[in-house]
Amino acid sequence: MPSRTDAAPAARFLDLHVVQAVPFANLNRDDNNSVKTVRYGDTDRTRVSSQSWKRAIREYFQHGFGEQALRTRRIGARVTRLLEERDWPTDLAQRAGQHVAAGSSIKFETAKDSPVVTTNAMVYVPETAVAELADLAAEHRDALTAAKDIKKSTDKSVLPKDRIDAILRTRNGVINLFGRMLAEVDDAGVDGAVQVAHALTTHGTDVELDYFSAVDDVTSAWGDTTGSAHMGHAEFSAGVFYRYATVDLADLARNLGDDQASARELAAGFAEAFLLSLPRAKKTATAPHTIPDLAHVAVRSDRPLSYAAAFEQPVRSHTDGGYAAPSREALARYALAAHRLLGGRGSLYSGWASLEDKDLEGLGARADSFPALIDTALDVAYARPKVDA
Repeated sequence: MPSRTDAAPAARFLDLHVVQAVPFANLNRDDNNSVKTVRYGDTDRTRVSSQSWKRAIREYFQHGFGEQALRTRRIGARVTRLLEERDWPTDLAQRAGQHVAAGSSIKFETAKDSPVVTTNAMVYVPETAVAELADLAAEHRDALTAAKDIKKSTDKSVLPKDRIDAILRTRNGVINLFGRMLAEVDDAGVDGAVQVAHALTTHGTDVELDYFSAVDDVTSAWGDTTGSAHMGHAEFSAGVFYRYATVDLADLARNLGDDQASARELAAGFAEAFLLSLPRAKKTATAPHTIPDLAHVAVRSDRPLSYAAAFEQPVRSHTDGGYAAPSREALARYALAAHRLLGGRGSLYSGWASLEDKDLEGLGARADSFPALIDTALDVAYARPKVDA
């Protein structure tokens, strides 16, 4: 019988590091439409929040993976829309949606001038849950026909709460990756397997004000008056970002009931989405659709390891300009120094792919492409541990 005493350490974390140049843009605005910033290393940097980039990652992943998740307080209205598409009368479809929203363990709210009932907390379910809830309503159509509309918070749904809660507990790959907070429904919470850091520039940045005016086409054609139809200004910045995320492979496996094939597929999908997604704020005005200058992927057995400290001292541009090349070099230097300082502990694999022409010591084996880099890392992460007989 095999002994696990001398077994190779199991892969635990898939670390993803990206250096990416982004031109004039505002990927993530604050409540004043201003560029988000952070002061790091006594230097002001442009920042993109993890929430903003995670949404972009999730949308990219859903599109590529073919699994949709829905996060909303208006689950009842979504069911109503589907029932109307199934040729239910509008008033009965609206009542069914109300009873779905009011029928779970989640508290609900009614609006004075609207038939829509909303849940107090957002539900986060697979898109397929909408059809399941609509099917449940169809099973109880006679009861819904005889029921009254939900008009106040003390009204009771005629639909079975346990059945609705069971549907709200369902999950798919998106939820298994990103997790779910839904305390009101027992056993509906899912610990996320991914952790995403706020992106920040590797160097100091300045926020720039862009003044703009809008021309009235009729005024311009007739020439009978002067002035613009609208004037304003918006904030933008540009820079080279360091981005980091990690996938807890053990948590992902736990969420999937130890289905290793599905876990690998989800990890690969997340890695691709992390590398290639981009927040879409101001996209029509800036089109900042770059790809990473460099991606570094590491598989670790002990703990995740961010390289953000590589840029605590802001990089300086080369004599001929540009922050991308010195940022790639700074990342490689820090990775090498960290590996030496840790004595190689926990490192099972490291590799990189980049626009960079020269080799960068410290980042492991070079791959020709991002897909090859991801595949090689996951080959290591999901290889069977070697054991002695």
